[in-house]
Amino acid sequence: MEKQVVIGKIVAPHGVRGDLRILPQTDTPEQFLALTYLLLPGGKKLTLERARFHKNMVLISAAEVKSMDAAEALRGQPVSIYREDLPQLKAGRYYVSDLVGLPVLDETGRQLGVFKDALQTGSADAYVIATPEGGELLVAAISDNIKEINVAAKRIVVRLPAWEEVK
Repeated sequence: MEKQVVIGKIVAPHGVRGDLRILPQTDTPEQFLALTYLLLPGGKKLTLERARFHKNMVLISAAEVKSMDAAEALRGQPVSIYREDLPQLKAGRYYVSDLVGLPVLDETGRQLGVFKDALQTGSADAYVIATPEGGELLVAAISDNIKEINVAAKRIVVRLPAWEEVK
């Protein structure tokens, strides 16, 4: 099965013809304008006829959704695309979905845990590392802390701030 990546969430119908109002959950919301499909949970695929921006939302017309009631039934559902359809990133940039589950090591090679998520904090993202003990470490995603991200070798190397040192 092909890997899917969530890029937004249906928040409401828009109008009486079944358009969908989608909150983008991606750094590149303009990708919605070039898409020909969206995937819903359970394997359902929507064929996109039109996409446009309205305020901070994307309005989508889909061939399979032709009424306000049909659009309302989709409220709250995440929308995804296949991983290979994501835009290419510049060198040194990564999709969070590509990092989830990678082992996180300190500079001595000791495994601290696995990458769980990235939180957007405003100034710099914070990486969430799930520890083997069931806890979490937060590491600011800045060059002082993130020493290496190597998706091919399946590892992330970090330097923890002094107050976060794991014994």
